[in-house]
Amino acid sequence: MQTDEEDLPGHVIRPLLESEGEGYLIEFPDFPGCMADGETPEEAKIEGRDALLSYRRTLKELNPGS
Repeated sequence: MQTDEEDLPGHVIRPLLESEGEGYLIEFPDFPGCMADGETPEEAKIEGRDALLSYRRTLKELNPGS
């Protein structure tokens, strides 16, 4: 499964340290606390897309009039 960069606004991907479990972490600075990880940068993007979707869905549920 591929991800389009358009689906992933303002994100940062960084390698995780061995003490953090290794792999890659994706974070979305405009969406505090929204992050995901994967074994590769591509996998992190796929997981990040799912995390962002869930994050946005939760925001909508908590603020139905927005």
